[in-house]
Amino acid sequence: MKSKFTLSLLSIAAVLLIACIISVMEYGRMSSYVSDLVAEDISSINTARKLGSLTHAYNLDILAVVGDENTVALPDFNEAAFMACSDSLRASLAGQQIASLTDSVLYAYSAYMLTSLELQNVLLSDFIDTRDWYFERLQPRFGLLNARIERLSAAIHDDLQANSETFESGFYRSIIPGIVTVGVGIVLVLLLLFFVLSYYLHPLYRMLASMEAYRSHDKKYTCTFEGDDQLRQLNDGIRALADENQELRKRISALKKTSDRQ
Repeated sequence: MKSKFTLSLLSIAAVLLIACIISVMEYGRMSSYVSDLVAEDISSINTARKLGSLTHAYNLDILAVVGDENTVALPDFNEAAFMACSDSLRASLAGQQIASLTDSVLYAYSAYMLTSLELQNVLLSDFIDTRDWYFERLQPRFGLLNARIERLSAAIHDDLQANSETFESGFYRSIIPGIVTVGVGIVLVLLLLFFVLSYYLHPLYRMLASMEAYRSHDKKYTCTFEGDDQLRQLNDGIRALADENQELRKRISALKKTSDRQ
């Protein structure tokens, strides 16, 4: 009996422990994987913003030069930082769409930079209006470059949102083993309760009823049930003692009757 109870409880504990370990491992794996993706997306968003900041600052510097006719010094552009940011985006981001958007930014950047290099000749020219050159030739290329950068940033935001949704779905997927375990645990507990009621409590009630009938009404102890555990051994012992006690009572009663006759 003890071994059966121990085995049942250990089985429930083992199932719950295994499911908890699986849930923790699955959640840890998904959390680590998606956290890395989210961190890369956030870093890429900041990098894309830096691209926009570099081009905006350079474009404003050109506008300042165009607006001041006495200035002939050309503004500087940190091309190394721009290319480093572009290479960083290409290396960190995955997906054909984002890769093509990064390439489109570089194409628009090349067109814008080639046009901006005309500034020196424009400033030295006597027949080219610098403002017309800026607004009609350079500004459309800057607008195209800025639009490409905005599209790239939007694509990275979409990727970030998708990764966040993946993290949420991964969280729910990681707790499924725990939910299944709770369900299995409840089923096992109900089975254990049914087992205890069927094989131990009900026989004990039958033993008590037979014992009460034996003690109160001097009836024969008739409780029997199948099994090979200690409970059946106890019932067989009680039945044997009850039979011996009844036989002893009969002998004592017979002896009393004989003694009374004599």
